[in-house]
Amino acid sequence: MSNEEFDNLKEELMWEGSSVVMLSPDEQRLLEASMAYVAGNPIMTDAEFDELKLRLRKEGSEIVQEGPRCSLRSRKVYSDLTVDYFKMFLLNVPAAVVALTLFFFLDDLTGFEITYLLELPEPFSFIFTWFAALPLIFWVAQAITSAIVKDFLILKGPCPNCGNENLSFFGTILSVPSGGARNSVKCANCSSSLVYDSASRLITLPETAEA
Repeated sequence: MSNEEFDNLKEELMWEGSSVVMLSPDEQRLLEASMAYVAGNPIMTDAEFDELKLRLRKEGSEIVQEGPRCSLRSRKVYSDLTVDYFKMFLLNVPAAVVALTLFFFLDDLTGFEITYLLELPEPFSFIFTWFAALPLIFWVAQAITSAIVKDFLILKGPCPNCGNENLSFFGTILSVPSGGARNSVKCANCSSSLVYDSASRLITLPETAEA
């Protein structure tokens, strides 16, 4: 297509909210490397390409997310893992509720002095709310969550066998580790044994399951 047609298509995709036309420098490098490899003129080694792709996968880039597929080199069936930010957010909700409860309890102990400060005329009420009360509640909630769950990560991805989405938790709960960088998960739909790797962000079928 001509340059004018390309620009018109790009503008149309931008108006539709497509993320493909707004690429980061690393995403653009990956696409350029892929096109160069197909054209027979590679611009980076396989190791550099895999490292760049893994970095983008950990950053949650959409251009590297693929469904279940088979690798001819390793002869394994696998699919990509992505971070489940909603489930990670929900892990902080109980601590936030506890922090709010402590906040109101402290308000009651002080004879509702905190309520008085929240009802001050502007801009004093705004300053106290956003620069004192909310940061304190957030800090207490984070401290409670960190005391119970440390270095946690929740990853999700489609089962390479049936495509059903499954979750896996990585981290430490009350000083008990979840199992390291690799977790064994059973698919909720087809009962296939899956290996979740938080380092490579991949789901694979173990060799015993493939045979």
